[in-house]
Amino acid sequence: QVQLGESGGGLVQAGGSLRLSCAASGSIFRINAMGWYRQAPGKQRELVATITSAGTTNYADSVKGRFTISRDNAKNTVYLQMNSLKPEDTAVYYCNAFIVKYVLSKEYGYWGQGTQVTVSS
Repeated sequence: QVQLGESGGGLVQAGGSLRLSCAASGSIFRINAMGWYRQAPGKQRELVATITSAGTTNYADSVKGRFTISRDNAKNTVYLQMNSLKPEDTAVYYCNAFIVKYVLSKEYGYWGQGTQVTVSS
C-alpha cells in the first residue's frame, strides 16, 4: 500500500510564508512526477506546481515568483515553499504523486488527504 502524508498547513497573515511537506511511504520502486494542487470552497481543484523526477518544474501563473516546489528523492518527499501569501491562496492543498510500486509495473497516481492553508487579510 502507498500513502502520501502531508504537513505544514495552517493560518498565516497576508504576506507571510508557509512550507508544506508531503512524504510518500509504502511499497515504492520509483516516484515519477510529484505535485501540489489546491481546492478552494466552491471551486474546482487546480494545479499549483509540479516537479519531475529530474527536477523540471511547472507553476500555475497565479503562484509564479511566490511559490517554489522542490523534492528530496532520497526521502520520497516533495515540498512547497509558499511566500508572499495572499488571501486568495486560501484552500485545501493536496499532494499528488505518480508512483511505480514494483519493477515493470505501471505508474499510478496517488493523492494525499489534504492540508488546510488559510491566509487572513
